[in-house]
Amino acid sequence: MEKVLFYFLLFIIYSFAGWLIEITVVRIKDKKFVNRGFLIGPYCPIYGCASIIMILYLSHYKDNILNVFLLAVCICTFIEYIISYLMEKLFGARWWDYSNRKFNINGRVCLSNAFAFGFLGVLLIYLVNPFLTKIISMIDVKIINIISIILLIIFIIDFVISFNLSCKIKNTIHKIRKDSTEEINQKTKEIIENKVLNRRIFKAFPNLKLNLIKKKIIDTKNNIEKKIEKRRKN
Repeated sequence: MEKVLFYFLLFIIYSFAGWLIEITVVRIKDKKFVNRGFLIGPYCPIYGCASIIMILYLSHYKDNILNVFLLAVCICTFIEYIISYLMEKLFGARWWDYSNRKFNINGRVCLSNAFAFGFLGVLLIYLVNPFLTKIISMIDVKIINIISIILLIIFIIDFVISFNLSCKIKNTIHKIRKDSTEEINQKTKEIIENKVLNRRIFKAFPNLKLNLIKKKIIDTKNNIEKKIEKRRKN
């Protein structure tokens, strides 16, 4: 149990580090602060998951830095693709999109990010994790366990709230009934931005692609065409 809590603490730390990386990149690119991430709290679990997997697996390949780099590229790219796919299936939404970047796969992953992940993986295995592990090992085990349990409770609560929020957004989109593309998009934005938490998600993912909106647009247009055709026949 102590080992599990130890790795969970590392998971939270690296998730927070990933959140810092995300907001820094956005800050440099868009010149503004955006609270990135699917969850409400300041952490991006995808970074935490990838980090723990690399710590457990890539440590066996420390003798060859090139292998560590290439394996980090493969692991992180695979995780990013799978998470993107699962979230789109769950919520009917594309949470990030790299379609405008060169050498991307279905807009879910891209080569530039893959190389960045490889570089971060090398830093993690050779510098960051050994240093962080040494620091944590200096702290009393009981304190580590208490901190980890508290963070676990907060994380679970955050996940439940964030998941329900995303489901509400999806259900709200299902309820939209408009006759034009512009009106549908405008109404969707108003609904999402209506609440603070919804606005948090919308700002965190400005390139959010709502597939359900597209489906509603197509359905609406088809219905209009059918009504027009029916009136003509009458």
